[in-house]
Amino acid sequence: MSVVGAALAIAEWPAVAEAIERARAASTTLRWHQALRRRIPEGAAESRVRGATASAELDGARLSVDIIRDLMRGAVTWHDPLDPVERVAKGAVAATAETEVLTGRIRQAPAQVLARLHTLAAADLAVSAETGDGLADSLLGRPRYDGEDCRELVEIGAAPPAAEARERLAGVLELLGALDAVPVPVVAALVHGELLHTRPFPRANGVVARAVERLIVRDGGLDPTGVAVPEAGHRLLGGNAYLGALTAYTRGDRHGVELWVVHCADALVAAAEEGTRIADAVLAGRLT
Repeated sequence: MSVVGAALAIAEWPAVAEAIERARAASTTLRWHQALRRRIPEGAAESRVRGATASAELDGARLSVDIIRDLMRGAVTWHDPLDPVERVAKGAVAATAETEVLTGRIRQAPAQVLARLHTLAAADLAVSAETGDGLADSLLGRPRYDGEDCRELVEIGAAPPAAEARERLAGVLELLGALDAVPVPVVAALVHGELLHTRPFPRANGVVARAVERLIVRDGGLDPTGVAVPEAGHRLLGGNAYLGALTAYTRGDRHGVELWVVHCADALVAAAEEGTRIADAVLAGRLT
């Protein structure tokens, strides 16, 4: 069965179908919020702030949303040199901000989108290869070659060999090209899960996966406003639940895949609810 055929079959599993409807209903409620009639850009900008904050936190880099907001609008600058937390957070900020530029490209040029997001997410993790500490510039924006390893997400097991990761990445690209054919919550969950399970890049796979999910949700039409906050949806459900569902997905059996896809769809419900809180703040004039 093709990758797209398998995704369509998953979308018909009863628990998944119900979760898809929950995500669609929550997203529809957000889309018709009064504040989004004329002030979508304001809400979408705040969504990226909260998304970058949540994405960094899911990778262990916690900075307050107020600090991230000031950094993204240029009110303050990053430290020089960056500390370890800031290295991760800066990558999350850069990749999440770039989704605004990349909107509309995920179907036509998915490989280029992934390369761009990785280059931004991992740029400040890159150091001279001679130091052996961090990521060499030559590894930015491309999948791992044979012999290159990834030591992220060890909680879910060792990353597959580079050859297997590249093979499965081809399936991810095929699925992204079929965004109009497969329900958006299923595409978002499977792409997200594959990028975290296979870890095609040496570093920053989590930030890339969450930025891609943001693009899928917007470009696929689930939330065309860009105000929902998928990254915050995962954080709100809890880091342990995120890793637990992902670990189940890596088993590859029906129960594990179903658990992950339903988890991701429920995270999209939480994402839309966070977007509604943003829209409420926009309407009330409470955003800084």
